[in-house]
Amino acid sequence: MKSHHSAENRLKLLRVARKSLENYLEDVKRTEFTTETPELQTKRAVFVTLRKRDSGDLRGCIGQSEPRYPLIEAVSRTAISAAVDDSRFPQVKLNELANLLIEINVLTPMFVITPENVVVGKHGLLLSKGSCRGLFLPEVAVSRGWDRLTFLDELCRKADLPRGSWRDADAELQAFESESWEEIENAL
Repeated sequence: MKSHHSAENRLKLLRVARKSLENYLEDVKRTEFTTETPELQTKRAVFVTLRKRDSGDLRGCIGQSEPRYPLIEAVSRTAISAAVDDSRFPQVKLNELANLLIEINVLTPMFVITPENVVVGKHGLLLSKGSCRGLFLPEVAVSRGWDRLTFLDELCRKADLPRGSWRDADAELQAFESESWEEIENAL
């Protein structure tokens, strides 16, 4: 996906994420960030991923599939959620923060897509059926070596549905693209 955010805005958002984590993990307080930059004031859906510097292992990943907050606020809130609300991991401690790298994904608006039109590496997917939902960012299928059908079946599994449920008439498949960037070792 073509980059819509300048290098300056990308760096600012990474700093917002890190500062939000520092302040919250130290004092359990949320920091408010202001900006005059229109791109950072626009409501956007975001995901924040935390990885261990030494191994690259996942330490937390949380996001919103729908835009709720201005981008600068969404990054701040989501960074904190990735550190303390991801039920797959214990809460991040302040002394761990220096050993974590931050990745930000800014999502395009969702659109309905047919399974045949899914492009691995380009599309992230959201599958909804009844009360079950599952979402994967575009890079997940690539990093795991999935083809299109495996991507769709694994999405079912994530949604706690049987494989192949994406074929059901009452299943809704939506796609999005994502612009992502991450901290570079020792850059911040």
